[in-house]
Amino acid sequence: MQMPIVWVAGLVFLAGVAGAQSVVETSSGPMQITQVAGGLEEPWGIGFLPEGGFLITERDGMLKHFAAPGDAPVLVAGLPEVFAEGQGGLLDVMIPRDFATSREVWLSFAQPQGGGGAGTAIGRGTLSPDGARLEGFVTLFAAPPGARGGQHFGSRIVEAPDGTIFLTIGDRGTGPEGLDAQDPLRAEGKVIHLNHDGSPATLLPGALPGVYSLGHRNPQGAALDLEGGLWLVDHGAQGGDEVNRVREGANYGWPVISYGVNYNDAKIGEGQVKAGMEQPLTYWDPSIAPSGLVIHSGKAMPAWKGDVFVGSLKFDHIERIDPEAGFAKEVISTPETARVRDVVEAPDGAIWFLSVNNGAAYRLASP
Repeated sequence: MQMPIVWVAGLVFLAGVAGAQSVVETSSGPMQITQVAGGLEEPWGIGFLPEGGFLITERDGMLKHFAAPGDAPVLVAGLPEVFAEGQGGLLDVMIPRDFATSREVWLSFAQPQGGGGAGTAIGRGTLSPDGARLEGFVTLFAAPPGARGGQHFGSRIVEAPDGTIFLTIGDRGTGPEGLDAQDPLRAEGKVIHLNHDGSPATLLPGALPGVYSLGHRNPQGAALDLEGGLWLVDHGAQGGDEVNRVREGANYGWPVISYGVNYNDAKIGEGQVKAGMEQPLTYWDPSIAPSGLVIHSGKAMPAWKGDVFVGSLKFDHIERIDPEAGFAKEVISTPETARVRDVVEAPDGAIWFLSVNNGAAYRLASP
């Protein structure tokens, strides 16, 4: 059957078809976008398996295993109970570098804590040989009880070069008046650093064990740069979305300093600068609602080596940021980039991303 063709801003789009392709012009030439999975309900994170398959989380608590692009998914059993309210639910998925021998899968999720509370948690299980079950799932870290509501859980998982694990946690929506993100004894608004067994990999004086950095609002994208350093992208309020390179023990300011204002247009905190608090590498005003971040290796697309790619939930695009050009930004916008939740690099160097509005995963690469 001949499929409908829609012309949009210099691209050709085969509408709503698994395996459909479009071509979008970018500063590095034409890039082909191919749908690799569809029928998703609020997809949140992607993880690649070494045999060629991939896993996708859905916020309502589903983990789907795709043996190959375009294949029907297998629902993975054995997952933890999740708090699937507001922004909470099953969040990120991370496949560690030793998966071929360990078969471990790491998940972050909003964990119910009783009395209407919930906190960001992380754990791991072993994927069965048929890819249909996580066996022996164990929660390794959970934010201490206390947070209420359904906002700002974070959260992304990043495996450090030494095999330790970073987990980003949001401030849980406490707002500019709440200082949990500044309290070193709270998990809210922090990057947590763990060993493989869940024990703290960072011990800062006077801080909750595992706290690596503080002063974050809602970091929903994180990745390693080409030197192994940790970067994250953080939601601001009205304005003030940030890209930060994260250092151990550093304070990134929220809610004491911010380049945004509150939703009632009131000033946040003490201004934009304060001694002892880090400045972002770049920021957005107005906010783009950033989610998902990857720093490209240059594999398959050498012109983009070291460039930062961030998804926008608000403006339906992917943004490319060039650190070597003063953090200049390029917008990649197509019908496929509708409410982008995650952006990752596949083993072959292609960029994959999740569209919440389309309920689909896409691959972007040179034709």
